[in-house]
Amino acid sequence: MCGIVGYIGPRNATPILLNGLKRLEYRGYDSAGLAVLQNGKIEIRRDAGKLSRLTELINSDPIQGSPGVGHTRWATHGPPSARNAHPHIGATGRVVVVHNGIVENFLELREELAAEGVEFNSDTDSEIIVHLVEHHLSAGLDLTEAARRAFQQIQGAHGIVLLSADEPDKMICARIGNAGGVVVGLGEGENFIASDIPAILEHTRRMIFLESRQMAIVRRESVRVETLEGEEVKPQIHTISWDAISAEKGEYRHFMQKEIHEQVRSITDTLAGRVDFQNGRVRLPELNLTPDLARRIERIVITGCGTAAYAGMVGKYLIERLARIPTEVVIGSELRYSDPILNERTVVLAISQSGETADTLAAMEEGRRKGAILWSIVNVIGSQAMRIADGSISMQAGPEIGVASTKAFTAPLVDQYLLAVLLGDLRGVLDETTRRALVADLRLLPDLVSRTLEREPHVEKVAHALKDIRNCLYLGRGINMPIAYEGALKLKEISYIHAEGYPAGEMKHGPIALIDETMPVVALAPRDPWYEKMVSQIQQAKARGGKVIAVVTDGDDLIPPLCDHVLSIPATPWLLSPVITVIPLQLLAYHIAALRGLDVDQPRNLAKSVTVE
Repeated sequence: MCGIVGYIGPRNATPILLNGLKRLEYRGYDSAGLAVLQNGKIEIRRDAGKLSRLTELINSDPIQGSPGVGHTRWATHGPPSARNAHPHIGATGRVVVVHNGIVENFLELREELAAEGVEFNSDTDSEIIVHLVEHHLSAGLDLTEAARRAFQQIQGAHGIVLLSADEPDKMICARIGNAGGVVVGLGEGENFIASDIPAILEHTRRMIFLESRQMAIVRRESVRVETLEGEEVKPQIHTISWDAISAEKGEYRHFMQKEIHEQVRSITDTLAGRVDFQNGRVRLPELNLTPDLARRIERIVITGCGTAAYAGMVGKYLIERLARIPTEVVIGSELRYSDPILNERTVVLAISQSGETADTLAAMEEGRRKGAILWSIVNVIGSQAMRIADGSISMQAGPEIGVASTKAFTAPLVDQYLLAVLLGDLRGVLDETTRRALVADLRLLPDLVSRTLEREPHVEKVAHALKDIRNCLYLGRGINMPIAYEGALKLKEISYIHAEGYPAGEMKHGPIALIDETMPVVALAPRDPWYEKMVSQIQQAKARGGKVIAVVTDGDDLIPPLCDHVLSIPATPWLLSPVITVIPLQLLAYHIAALRGLDVDQPRNLAKSVTVE
């Protein structure tokens, strides 16, 4: 996951940048680089591989000076290479950029810039930003205004840092949406920029966290924060404890809250290196999936426990619809005792955050014993579930500290979407137009997650209204039925409130007997193929006196008048909607538990990795 470190001050930036990037290594990356202003010229060192490779480059060809910026990158557009590594420099050689996020409209912007004669030196979307800035500089704007214009042109969620050799007294950074954090560290006669606190904590404890659509003009002696529209903002200065755990939480009260907000970055990283947006294709090299194998598969059995199993239920919809392979989901603890019908044309796909879940590993062993092909989707590289599989997909969610899984739920949803598209492509089920459209939809996803997270204050207000409930019913249909299960599980896990997820169409076959004024009903009703059916379920719940909380798509004017509370989400391609609909449910469970004064990160009786039966 991409990391950023910046420095402006009297010291040599190079060791500060390298040490800061070292503290962000745990996030994972496939290339690294830095840029430093040396004797009036921007010098860049970058390469694919680990920081040790970058350090070797700098040792053999030293650079020193200030200001400077460093970056570690997961490849999203273009393969890991020196050519595609950050920082990216413009055609003038006077402006350089590092960037976290995906420029959703980069193809359109690239065409516009190419028509103006701009030549590109990488395959990345990030390079677009530096060329846009240079375009505005050529019109006579200063760096601050040129950057502001460029930031307003790009779509998506971003963390960006710029510097120019022509204005060496400043650095510009911005946060747009929720593509990870942008932190400004305040020193004495020097200042720092980072994507996360640990990178700069050894230098300062006084920090400013940029909010979405804010930019900062960072000089040695001052920091000015503005909106992207140019209005000055008086930022809150936070004093960070030296305690490593507190530092990791940063601006958040709990790890779970932080990890919910990290989903923009984790989903961006999940796409990294796997999606070729230009050609509309998916690559999953570690799965070892060939066209011949894809055509041989007759059946897929997805297995997992708890949250992982619910993620698999979404995967069933995706794989069957896009790849036309019969798929079923079997709970890990049940599969090995059911004498399952498995053979060499069956895939057992295991999903596990830790990769060490005992029941899931036992299910995989049963698959191996019966000759099935073993695949796994896991968040811990080198874990048992990855080692014993014939092929695997790494979630790229990063460390998840909170026991109740959040980003390690949405990451495998995206992984399974990628898998379904790839299988459909290799099997000849998807035509090129459909495949390209499905891949193009993924460009929207990080920004959709970001826009949903921005609505957290409203979710917290709803949580205040529900914090004293004792029971709750969650209803969903179709691809969002598993999200009802997952929403109920989150509420149970961390607030200790009894909650049940149910297929909405089954409500009248039993659960409707429970509905009265003391039984809130959370209804998942986005604009998807089951929308009209959910309207009917909501009306039935209201007719019995139930309190209804509905997750609806922006612009819906039919459902809100029927409900007591509405949690809105941006319009989303329906096959990707579970990634978005689950977020308000995660936030709702989190805030209810926090308001009840409970230990959100370590709920009673639960463990992060269940390594016993």
